[in-house]
Amino acid sequence: MFLLLLFLSSLLVVYGTSVCPCETPELCRQIREERDFEVYVFDVGGKTWKSYNWSMVTTVAAFGKYDAELMCYAHSKGARVVLKGDLPLSYIVDQANRTAWITEKVNLAKSQFMDGINIDIEQAVETGSPEYYALTNLVKETTEAFHKEIPGSQVSFDVAWSPKCVDKRCYDYVTIAESCDLLFVMSYDEQSQIPGDCIAMANAPLHQTLKAYEDYLDLKIDPKKLVMGVPWYGYDYPCVNLSQEGICYIDKVPFRGAPCSDAAGQQKPYEWIMAQLSSSSSGRQWDDQQQAPYFYYKDETGQVHQVWYDDPQSICPKADFVKAIGLRGIGMWNGNILDYSDDPVAKQQTSRMWNALLGC
Repeated sequence: MFLLLLFLSSLLVVYGTSVCPCETPELCRQIREERDFEVYVFDVGGKTWKSYNWSMVTTVAAFGKYDAELMCYAHSKGARVVLKGDLPLSYIVDQANRTAWITEKVNLAKSQFMDGINIDIEQAVETGSPEYYALTNLVKETTEAFHKEIPGSQVSFDVAWSPKCVDKRCYDYVTIAESCDLLFVMSYDEQSQIPGDCIAMANAPLHQTLKAYEDYLDLKIDPKKLVMGVPWYGYDYPCVNLSQEGICYIDKVPFRGAPCSDAAGQQKPYEWIMAQLSSSSSGRQWDDQQQAPYFYYKDETGQVHQVWYDDPQSICPKADFVKAIGLRGIGMWNGNILDYSDDPVAKQQTSRMWNALLGC
């Protein structure tokens, strides 16, 4: 009994106030090793992470409820698990609030044996506003605190698919990139602002997606700071009108100054899309201009829907681009939404989606 108490007290010294929940204490040690190539996974909860391709995964951003089992398993594979960090920007204009938030997150990461934090703000910011400077300072101060308190930890920041004030997110991208370890570029939801006709389009058209990386690099941001995020989901658009050419006109749903947006549709996971495709009226179609697949189906009321999504054929050239220009890596939103069942067709589809992250 004495030896057991001595062992537990030693753990408290090593790991602070929390007792390691893993089978061996070594699995609670934060991951410090840097990988040459990141495969960055967002996990939103549940246990589907058990079916991830762990031979590829380097970082998991835990956006669901804290799962000690996930942390232990990821560490056993040499992969990081990082916290989610978000809060109202109006709150952090005050330096004291900012410091308190950072201290809270560092302590939480320590108590949960996490390896860093992913800052996911996505709020509208005007250039030169108090929020603009507060956000920049938040990233810098968070990175400094995590690196000091958890040596080798990773601080990442999520940015829009383009640095050109998309969704009115006019951030100081250059300084933020210099301050943190990496930027996760959300190369999806690229129809969040539709300035022209309200029509359904690809979630992440190839040429538009790749051009935006040129815009990031034109800012002299180090390519090794950029991780490309690809979508493992699509959009289901009810067509208000369907032209003879197959153009799906959608409801006018404004967003942050644009008259139309992808909010006229519904986000659908890849698992749902594959099931719906098998019973669609059109079968899989391919758009050469946007380099993306789509299909049509009719709902129970007879209304025509157009579904745009990404699959291995549309993801592969993006992954090839990542390697060709030397980006830090690739990732997805999100890891949970493939079909991880034992169905043979589903297993093949899921395997191909994971493999597509490494290119054609």
